[in-house]
Amino acid sequence: MKITFLGTGTSQGIPVIGSNHPVCISANPKDKRLRVSVLVEWKSYTYVIDCGPDFRYQMLRTNCTRIDGILFTHEHTDHIIGMDDIRPFFFKQGDIPIYAHQRVLNALHKRFDYIFETKDRYPGAPSVIENVITNLPFKLNEMEVIPINVNHNTLQVFGFRFNDFAYLTDVKTIEKKEIEKLKGLKVLVVNALRLKPHYSHFNLEEALSFIEIVKPKKAYLTHISHLLGFHDEVQQTLPENVYLAYDNLQLNL
Repeated sequence: MKITFLGTGTSQGIPVIGSNHPVCISANPKDKRLRVSVLVEWKSYTYVIDCGPDFRYQMLRTNCTRIDGILFTHEHTDHIIGMDDIRPFFFKQGDIPIYAHQRVLNALHKRFDYIFETKDRYPGAPSVIENVITNLPFKLNEMEVIPINVNHNTLQVFGFRFNDFAYLTDVKTIEKKEIEKLKGLKVLVVNALRLKPHYSHFNLEEALSFIEIVKPKKAYLTHISHLLGFHDEVQQTLPENVYLAYDNLQLNL
């Protein structure tokens, strides 16, 4: 299995528009972060988790020419608003499978009504195959995917476990029964927004405490804002099995 971090930034990305914060003007490529998303590949299959506003550029810079589907964690703009850019895949492949909570599918219907229109469809609109995710395992081809139910303040969000890899974003709280689904991981990816506490995201301290509970062999931090600090400086402060993810980082499991 190969994991590619398409984006590791928070909802505004880094650099933030108009900001002169030192991290925003850093020359280090690892301090430049698109909106959060990952590409998950195994055998001949390619799936994307979330497609935010940077989706088109992310697909171009990774030279991704095919996707077998998109999994959505939740309906916030930085995780869904690139959906119109599935059109080239649709024109080449046909209907694109999408996987999401029913609430998220409802939000997609509202934001992208022309995609879901059944009469008088615009000829250039893409078409999708809807798959409802509940808090039960489901199959992507032969791969079993285990949803992980977390809370983003009061909003329900899904993370996903693929074999020994799990991806969680926009987490603030998680119940013990969901943590049990994460035992025995080789790699855990989890959000760490900044140093100060935040009402709907783990800060660095909370993320590290969570990693200590789950005890994966390795952990990677994502959904990072400029307020966490410079990539290279923060990395030096982390435990030996914890890493700051960065855009275009690839993991082979």
